[in-house]
Amino acid sequence: MVNKMGKKTFKTLDEQIQILKDRGLVIDDVEKAKNILLRENYFFINGYRHLFMKSSKDNNFIYGTTFEELYAMFVFDRRVRNIFFKNLLIIENNMKSLISYQLSKKYGFKENEYLNPKNFSKNPIKIRQVRDVLNKVKRQIRVNGKQHSATMHYITNYGYIPLWILVKVLSFGIIAELYDILDDSDQREIAKMYGIEVETLAIYLSILSNYRNLCAHEDILYDYRTQKVIPDTRYHYLLNIDMTDGEYNYGKNDLFSVVIILKYLLTENEFRDFLNEVGFEIDMLGGKTNTLPVNSFLNKMGFPDNWRDIINFD
Repeated sequence: MVNKMGKKTFKTLDEQIQILKDRGLVIDDVEKAKNILLRENYFFINGYRHLFMKSSKDNNFIYGTTFEELYAMFVFDRRVRNIFFKNLLIIENNMKSLISYQLSKKYGFKENEYLNPKNFSKNPIKIRQVRDVLNKVKRQIRVNGKQHSATMHYITNYGYIPLWILVKVLSFGIIAELYDILDDSDQREIAKMYGIEVETLAIYLSILSNYRNLCAHEDILYDYRTQKVIPDTRYHYLLNIDMTDGEYNYGKNDLFSVVIILKYLLTENEFRDFLNEVGFEIDMLGGKTNTLPVNSFLNKMGFPDNWRDIINFD
């Protein structure tokens, strides 16, 4: 879709089909393919073509690759994204509940009480961060406080919003930032609920909020990588994940790192259900793709071949 001047130009459905065919994609049912491209967007589906390319330098499809395989990967990513999303929402709700309970119990239930800067980190390095995060929270009160029925009820009838109500209008990103500026004692109390280190939970929340936004905007999920990496865990060791130069190849800043985080933050039953749903979609994908083995897709996701074994470890 780029002309000789390097600018993007509009392409009709017939032209889109022809581009895919010219690159070696097998399209048996042209009308069905055109209908899918119209409903789903050529750009979105084409975003998965790299999996089926001959090489990073050869922009042609591996011989025999079909449109059905390309679309199957698109659908797989959507379904897995939805599975991750609903479980990230569980963690988001849990963190909102834990933070609101801890701060309300310790400092009070009115904004001028629980949002008092004196309640937060005393680390000199975080002085500006504390101010910025609290300003974000207060801005959400001004912008969204009167647009949400629960917050509006408290503003109208009581003149304040308890934190356990306010968290409803705070994003996961702000919640992650809020945790990061909590007083050390409050951070320890919350991290203790999960049995992990304070700093580790801060990293986990930052990564999860990143993936949560990606899922909410329906961006490509399977090969996404975050700038932050999670610390090595016992699950990296127990799964015997391959290493390069002393660093684990999988489960550090990829989709499998999110699986590891969820292992720590979800309940045992929640995690089992999550893993079973992901496993079902992977099995379904394996039955729809013939050009490449399913492990090639898994490795792009950061999943080791024995990824299912994580369910067996406490």
